[in-house]
This record gives sequence, structure tokens and C-alpha cells, in this order.
Amino acid sequence: MPRRPRLSLPNVPMHLIQRGNNRQACFFADEDYRFYLEWLKDYAGKNRCRIHAYVLMTNHVHLLVSSESGDGVAALMKALGQRYVQYVNRRYRRSGSLWEGRFRSCLTQDEGYLLACQRYIELNPVRAGMVEHPAEYRWSSYRVNAQGEDDLLIEPHELYCALGTDPAARQAAYRELFRYQLEPGMVDAIRRATNGNFALGDSRFGEEIG
Repeated sequence: MPRRPRLSLPNVPMHLIQRGNNRQACFFADEDYRFYLEWLKDYAGKNRCRIHAYVLMTNHVHLLVSSESGDGVAALMKALGQRYVQYVNRRYRRSGSLWEGRFRSCLTQDEGYLLACQRYIELNPVRAGMVEHPAEYRWSSYRVNAQGEDDLLIEPHELYCALGTDPAARQAAYRELFRYQLEPGMVDAIRRATNGNFALGDSRFGEEIG
């Protein structure tokens, strides 16, 4: 069966997952994570993309990103993926594919879904049993969005900015969202949409996206 064409529209947030080949590790040391984030920022800027949230797990990556153009995210991930693979192959004296293939993704409706998707991303290490609270995990955007940690990579989405009138208020309101786990139905909806390249949102949003 042919793959469903990727949905990508200007300024519509996209949640994407890129996995290591055969779910094998793609990060092996702290500096691997740091280089990946450095290059993510570089290529996001070059392709006019805004990174709203991220988490780097041992064997996969989650990003929430908006692009000014329909092909910006694909161009970002192609350039980033190639550079990171070259780095890993050179550093660890390996060859061949690092990534599973093309990344999986879904366009995300702003109202009612975008902040849930951010929580889904930043709660990933908690669901994986790696930490008890997202603030304990180094390689995610939680400390930026919830605690005001400096990170020039993150560009908040307008819905996040609407949580409060100043940074402290926004961060407090965002932390409040993490008092409870995401509802299982929302977790399942995010997974289905991302793995199937469907729109994540209500029925009207799905019809508008096509």
C-alpha cells in the first residue's frame, strides 16, 4: 500500500517523530544531544521554522514545529538528519542508516490540541519510566516552557503566549497543565494521527486540512 502523502501547510503546527532504525539508539553521549539541538536551531532558522517543543529520547525524537512554508519542515529534517548521521558515523566509526526512514507527522489544530501535544512531547520521559517529573529530564523543552530556562531554540506558539500576560504568569499556567497526566484518549489520538499522518483536531479541522 502506498504511503499517505504528508500533510504540511504554512504556519500550521506539526508534531513529528523520527525514530532510530529498528528502534536502535541514535544518541550515545551528552555531546550527541547537544550537537543535535545546535544543528536543529541552525536549520530551523535557515528554513524559517519555529520549534515550540521537543524531546530527545535515546532512540527517537519528538518535535512540535511550525513553518512559514509548506516544505520548510521537510527541508529542515532532511538537512538535520543528514548532518547528524554524518557526525554519528564519523564519531562512532559506523556506516549505514541511522534513521528508520522518513519521519512520521501530523498537523495539529491550535485550539484544544496544541498544548496537549506539547504536554505529550514533554511527558514522554515520564511515560517511559525514565523520570518521575518532566523537569528531571535534560533533553526536552519542559524547563524552557515551564520554568523559564534560557534556550534560544524555542519560539513559543501564540497559544502558549496567551496563557499569561508576562513570562512568569505563562510559566505558572503551563506548569499547572502538568498537575495531571494526559487523558488516555488524547494520548491515543496523538499517536494515531502522528503514525498515520492524519490531522490532529476536531472533525471540522480534519475536513479543512483534507
